[in-house]
Order: sequence, then structure tokens, then C-alpha cells
Amino acid sequence: MPIQSLHIVQATIADLEDAAVLFDQYRVFYQQESNLDAARSFLFNRFEHQESIIFLAKENDANGKSIGFAQLYPVFSSISMERSLILNDLFVDERYRGQGVGRKLLRTVSNYCELIHSKGIELSTATTNTAAQKLYEQVGYVKDEQYFHYFKKADTK
Repeated sequence: MPIQSLHIVQATIADLEDAAVLFDQYRVFYQQESNLDAARSFLFNRFEHQESIIFLAKENDANGKSIGFAQLYPVFSSISMERSLILNDLFVDERYRGQGVGRKLLRTVSNYCELIHSKGIELSTATTNTAAQKLYEQVGYVKDEQYFHYFKKADTK
């Protein structure tokens, strides 16, 4: 489905439904069960508490359908004493992949990073997601060879 033109907007609570549909599709891509209500609730809380920044890629047609999104979370470095951003989510509806939507979202994320004087953008992706890895490297992201990243699951009782 070729895109004639598109634009990127910073999402607001008014975009919750569009964002939730894409967010649910994103989670399914990463082998999670579809749960639109939970996706909507999760994003509502991010909007309500101003905990993330979401950009939506929208078609420039009469309905302005959302076809992709990026979600950023701000973090801070004690060492550099600067803000950084975590690009936690980047997703393009599979019908629109390979048409530059992801690249345009990444450009918008980079521009936002510069606008708010952030140190940089960190991201991670599945080791099997080679298409995304190729895109990230094409637009200037560098694989971290200096630090190991660890994760400890919370003890739940």
C-alpha cells in the first residue's frame, strides 16, 4: 500500500486510540498476546503522568490514519549529569514497511533529542530483528561494544 505523503506529529491524549492500536500491534510483533484495553490503559497512564513522548506517523489523506509510532522515555545520567532518551518502541504497520516511515520517525526522534538538548538516544532491539538493526545503523546508531547491559527480574512473591 504505497504512501503518497505522511507527516509526523507528537501525540496527545486525543491520539490515544490511534496510538493504542499501533502499540497493541507492536506488542503482538514481539510475541505478546493482543490486549487493546491494556494497551490503551498503559498509554493513557504515560500521557496522564507525562512519562513518555510519542510520535505518530500519519498519512496526509482525509482520515489522517496513523501508520507508525515511536515512544521515548527520558532518563538521566549521573556520570554526565545529562538527560538521555530511550527509544523504547518503534513500529510501522506491516503494510507500510519499506517506504521510509521508520526512517522519518527516527529523524523526528533525533530532531527532538537536539531540540531538548539531550545527550543522545539509546535503544535496544531483538537480536533477530535484522531489518531494524540495518535501519538503525544506516541512520547513525552504533552498537555498544563498550558496556554490557544487565537486567534482573523483580522478585515477586
